[in-house]
Amino acid sequence: MNITKGDVQELRRRLKKTECTFGRMCGCYVNSGKQVVLKFGEQFSELEEDEFYKYLEIAKKTLSGTLGGNLLELEFARGEQADERRSFLLTLKGSKLANDDLLDRLYEQVIEQYAYPGNYLILVYHDVYDVPARATSGEAQEESEEIYEYILCAVCPVELSKPALGYREEENRIGARVRDWVVGLPDLGFVYPAFSGRGSDVNAVLYYVKTGRGSHPELIENVLGCVSQRTAAEDKKAFQSVVKSAFGEDEEQADAAFFRIQKTISGMVAEQEADESLPPVSLTAETVADLAAEAEVPEPVREQIGKAFAQTFGDVPPVANNVLDSRLVEENTQRMHTAALEQRVAELQHRLAEQSERLAGDEAPWEESAGIVLRVPEERADRIHTGVVEGQKCLLIPIEEGESASINGVDQTL
Repeated sequence: MNITKGDVQELRRRLKKTECTFGRMCGCYVNSGKQVVLKFGEQFSELEEDEFYKYLEIAKKTLSGTLGGNLLELEFARGEQADERRSFLLTLKGSKLANDDLLDRLYEQVIEQYAYPGNYLILVYHDVYDVPARATSGEAQEESEEIYEYILCAVCPVELSKPALGYREEENRIGARVRDWVVGLPDLGFVYPAFSGRGSDVNAVLYYVKTGRGSHPELIENVLGCVSQRTAAEDKKAFQSVVKSAFGEDEEQADAAFFRIQKTISGMVAEQEADESLPPVSLTAETVADLAAEAEVPEPVREQIGKAFAQTFGDVPPVANNVLDSRLVEENTQRMHTAALEQRVAELQHRLAEQSERLAGDEAPWEESAGIVLRVPEERADRIHTGVVEGQKCLLIPIEEGESASINGVDQTL
């Protein structure tokens, strides 16, 4: 991976009223029947203030998230088709969105490949960033280091606002509010060329997917001409399926083994995050085999996990962060801690009950007791002896001034 977190943040920081340099912005509104309802083009600086901020928010969202999670660095595939896609994107960027035919071609490609059941809006922005040089101290300098020209595309769902009551001013009453078609934040988007090492990388695309959503491989491959990748959410789901499917119908054993594996992965991720110099941990087939062995997974099941893992992930192993289910680890760890405490409480309650029974037996009336039970400090036990008092055999217990005794639970004055 060449794009860094700093690269993304540098672009994102510019998307504010005082620093944004977007030139032209174009859009295409598509209904649920994949029919184009509206196409438009605007100079970004000439937008009304409210619209300016809303469109800026959409662009900014397309640069949000985690690299390797929902922000993917895509590489172009090999072959003529991929070369054509890359050439097209370069031409579109170079047109500064002034060529309607090129825009229509992009719209048509997205509409054909994007599987979405509702209405949506395709937005395309053009920008030229005069990248400032960096001093050795890291501070920005005024002179330019490079001119970075790029396009940003965002695909946003358009949905009806929820039914609600509102004040109808013209009628001076409360009534049903008119429902509007509202443009939401993007489900997916891309930036081309990618901004990498504070410069332009024409061989890569920065691709955005809304957290928790699929990556739309058909769009990655057929619109961008890139090699598809899974998002973190997809990696996590695929890894879970690989492990649990190997156990067949034994769900209880599968859940237990999967948790043990996840707990080990959690430790690996924590160690890597504690030392920023360490690279992300990749889960190779060998690593997964070791994890399964450590989780005491039976050998036949381990072999099945290995085969399924290789088939699912191939030559692109997922990073540990992407397959880690932190919530599962936290919840199960807490559940185990709670269960251990409950077991400890149960053991203590059992011991207390046994102790109470013994005390109850010790304090039973004399005639119900099997004998005399006497409790004294160990150091005084050797001073207790038997003797005959007035012809009666007695147990003689020496006492000190001020001592007291309890007989069958009743305090006695000595």
